[in-house]
Amino acid sequence: MKIYTKTGDKGKTALLGGKRVPKDALRIEACGTIDELNSMIGVCRSANSVKAIDTILAEIQVDLFSLGADLAAPREKMKIGVKQLDKSTQVRVEHHIDELETQLEELKNFIFPGGNRCAALIHLARTVCRRAERLVVHLAREENVGEIPLTYLNRLSDLLFVLARWSNVLSNTPEEKWISE
Repeated sequence: MKIYTKTGDKGKTALLGGKRVPKDALRIEACGTIDELNSMIGVCRSANSVKAIDTILAEIQVDLFSLGADLAAPREKMKIGVKQLDKSTQVRVEHHIDELETQLEELKNFIFPGGNRCAALIHLARTVCRRAERLVVHLAREENVGEIPLTYLNRLSDLLFVLARWSNVLSNTPEEKWISE
């Protein structure tokens, strides 16, 4: 099977279900940013050497594939074989956040994104996640996307923030605090 189909050569692509839309449609922008985030998580995994962090990042990649597939079709379409994120996914993410926060110093200042290489990349992934969230919020104003995609992306950005901080703790890399002058 060839990787190219030529069906998108005129600036349109197919949603799940077959409907063709412009490649710059809001739904495609949201899906593309979810894909970008998934790739960014892959970069984070390549810079990471801690098994517990890799396990969480791998879970996130699975979630993002499911989320991308869910968003790739209008909600009204039957999504046979497409695993949608559900409340249990949100609970799992919240559990990770709660567990990691017990191992972190309480924040009293903003911190600069950075630290060790893995932490800096996770902070970058967090910003891509926030952009994806903004696009899905915009899409949700136009079409029904359900509640879980919005909640998941909001929680995921929080998880990425604490995961970056935890990576720094594990490598004994101090956080640089921002002090307003």
